[in-house]
Amino acid sequence: MRQLIIQVPQGEGKKVLDIAKSLNGANLAKFEATNNDEPIDVVLAYVSNRQVEKLVAKLEELPQVNFTLLPTGVMPLHPPASEAPQQVTNVEERSPIEIFLSGLQSVGSWRGFLGYAAMAGFVVWIGLYTDTIYLLTAAMLIAPFAGPAMNLAIATARGDRQLLWRSIVRYFAALTVTILVAGILSLILQQKIATSLMIERSQISSVAVLLPLAAGAAGALNLVQSERSSLVSGAATGMLVAASLAPPAGIVGMGSAIGRWDLVISGLFLLLLQLVGINLTAGLLFRFFGLSARGVRYTRGKGWLFPVTLGLTLLGLALLLTWQFNSPPDLQRSTLAQRADAQIQEVVSQNPLVNLVETNARFTRSQIPGQNTLLTTVYVQRRQGVSISAEEIRSRLTQAIQNRLQQQNFDVIPLVDAIVLEPPASK
Repeated sequence: MRQLIIQVPQGEGKKVLDIAKSLNGANLAKFEATNNDEPIDVVLAYVSNRQVEKLVAKLEELPQVNFTLLPTGVMPLHPPASEAPQQVTNVEERSPIEIFLSGLQSVGSWRGFLGYAAMAGFVVWIGLYTDTIYLLTAAMLIAPFAGPAMNLAIATARGDRQLLWRSIVRYFAALTVTILVAGILSLILQQKIATSLMIERSQISSVAVLLPLAAGAAGALNLVQSERSSLVSGAATGMLVAASLAPPAGIVGMGSAIGRWDLVISGLFLLLLQLVGINLTAGLLFRFFGLSARGVRYTRGKGWLFPVTLGLTLLGLALLLTWQFNSPPDLQRSTLAQRADAQIQEVVSQNPLVNLVETNARFTRSQIPGQNTLLTTVYVQRRQGVSISAEEIRSRLTQAIQNRLQQQNFDVIPLVDAIVLEPPASK
């Protein structure tokens, strides 16, 4: 439930009490006070989250009304005492006005916002440069990308052009700062080659779109749900949003500094994919939970802007996915490597000469012109009774794997390293 402190001219307090009672307000109280030497009535009201907007709408009909909304949950208990458990567990979603106002509050100081973006650039650069995976997690925690991404979705649901523009500007401003910091650090430290973690994090899966869709839904649900109705913290959902943004931003900056434009392209693709994916699911969820073009104390929304923005978001998503699936393997390397690994294991398991020990298939990002290099390492053990040489086994296995991958139309050049392992001699 939410607490409201309502101030009205003296004599109007009784009307406020009646309005609050009609909305099942609890623990209502009225007392007289002064405001700038003018006598007023002050009413304390506790109403459920979903009734806040209805209460404010009815209060707008009273003259010279002022109210203070406390954005944290409260637990007003009242007789009979036996109903206390029910009173405490009756938790509802936030009202649309509260969701909207909380989003506006996050559009605050630019210095602090860009400062966090710069710090995220420092941390993500250190993590990628030193191949330290937990530093990427730290960068996700401090990256301020979740705020503008969620505000963009709120603006989409509300049809608010002003908030939409400000959110887009803040989103790309934060990304630009993070990219520049990472790029400048690579130039200062004279980085020449891509690290293994940079290459690993630039590998894109064919299901990469699912992460921003999930991140948008999680972020919207976190803003909609009352803070007492979920054990998932805002930091956790904010990290989920930043998880899909901070590493690609760092890779774009570092890749630009060392001239690895293939890494830059994959990073930019991910950044754009996250933006449209998050906006799609979050905007739809906000709309489902009641955010619309018109609401109490909110009149600047344009009804036509929601379908237009949603349509542009869907168009952008469709174009990005078309780009991804029409340019293999550049934007599907992670998925293709898994599929190739599965084919390799099948080939080895069907080979009568060896038993499979382990396989590993990965793209190397080598600089060989016109070649998508898939490096495959296969560890096998000779089967009992097989007497041919390890070199012959290696040659046959290599040929079989390369033939299978070419038959499956993988647009790669498979380089196979087949290693025949020998068990220790029995005593």
